[in-house]
Amino acid sequence: MSLEDRLYPLLGIYEKLPLPLKRGAGRLYRMLPDHFRLGRHYAGFVALAESGRLATPTELLDYQTVELRRVIGHAAESCPLYKKRFESAGFDPRRLGSPEDLSRCPLLEKQDLIDFREDLASTRIPRSQRLYITTGGSTGVPVGFYLHRGISRPKEQAFLEALWRRAGYTAGARIAVIRGHVVNPRSHGRIASYDATRDWLMLSSYHLTEPRLPEYLEEIERFRPDLLHAYPSAALQLAEYMERSGQLWRTPIKAILCGSERLTIPQKRLLERVFRCRVYRWYGHSERAVLAGEGTASEWFYFWPQYGYVEFGPPDDQGLQEVIGTSFHNLAMPLIRYRTGDYVRVADPSRDGPAEFPWPAATEIAGREQEFLVSAEGRRISLTAFNMHDAIFDHLYAVQFFQEQPGIAEFRYVPSPSFHKSRLLSIEAGIRRKLGDDFQIALREVGETEKTARGKHRWLVSRLP
Repeated sequence: MSLEDRLYPLLGIYEKLPLPLKRGAGRLYRMLPDHFRLGRHYAGFVALAESGRLATPTELLDYQTVELRRVIGHAAESCPLYKKRFESAGFDPRRLGSPEDLSRCPLLEKQDLIDFREDLASTRIPRSQRLYITTGGSTGVPVGFYLHRGISRPKEQAFLEALWRRAGYTAGARIAVIRGHVVNPRSHGRIASYDATRDWLMLSSYHLTEPRLPEYLEEIERFRPDLLHAYPSAALQLAEYMERSGQLWRTPIKAILCGSERLTIPQKRLLERVFRCRVYRWYGHSERAVLAGEGTASEWFYFWPQYGYVEFGPPDDQGLQEVIGTSFHNLAMPLIRYRTGDYVRVADPSRDGPAEFPWPAATEIAGREQEFLVSAEGRRISLTAFNMHDAIFDHLYAVQFFQEQPGIAEFRYVPSPSFHKSRLLSIEAGIRRKLGDDFQIALREVGETEKTARGKHRWLVSRLP
């Protein structure tokens, strides 16, 4: 297990230390070798990601076939739900000759993670090696699952860094971050804190109001980062403000790293024009089945073949296809043919031009829109930033915000039979910590939440203009 995993439970204590002590402890932590901070598997994943850039299609196919056999064989032997479903479908993992044979394997739904989480977990991996994570995603359906402690986090770090290097990232880069960090829950609280363990400036995603946007620009200029790592909605608010007020960006940066929300090409061009650098987009999800990012010189999203195996569902009436992923390396809870609920427009070289890498690719990531709750004082709170990663929404089938007036929101929830109303106070407290003190919140139990025309859950129903 990495030192980072071991120290994670102590993060709350570290955050309460006086600033000089935090800076000193963080500086000492940064001086430790990578294998000590990030675990003994980190270097292996760095090498794996680097080899993917140079591997031939045949070598990549061989690697994926070996990994699919390993993870599916492991699931069949140690995960009760997979064993049952493989037998029911007549799917024999021992006969998997190539990735194409995976089409005979049954699909895994998000609801399966909710209903059968413990039966999806491997009986061979001790509970001490499981890392529990939850996500509401863009659908408003709380999903809990297990990552592999000491494996999943260093892997994610290594592959994300490999993606970001295409945009100019280097080890030890100073980064300004606007990605859901709660610096202060008060509407007039401070907007920035310093993470000395990484030499990062952490900026609030919850105070992006017109009067306070100059503070963000001042904090970033004072910090002088190498890169800006932001939710697209946050970066766009800064860029639009600068254009409206006639301001010029004065702090040279290598790139803006954007993920977790959809960023269209016109929006990307706006950011590149204002910030005078490349904007680099990538696609991933908390479940960590697949990962994709733009190329070095192209704007397609290339799915990393050594991170996980990607398939695409049938096209809908708009030509979009669902991302279906099979995770590699996470033996604590493998996800096999997992329907992500995310849709993409698959790249076609005959239509879209030559590919930069011989990998599956998409020209557009649909969904994950930039949705906001609006506070009484005009703060726009991205629901991507609001997303919880603890067990606060466990035993709720669906959650949804409804808003008709700024500063007033209704939190609707669909309880499971095992949900106890005594948990409502902690849920409300968790919501208030995220939204701040200029919101009125009401919790309401409903039989079902409003859905899209496709029948998907919605995270937000807004009646605001």
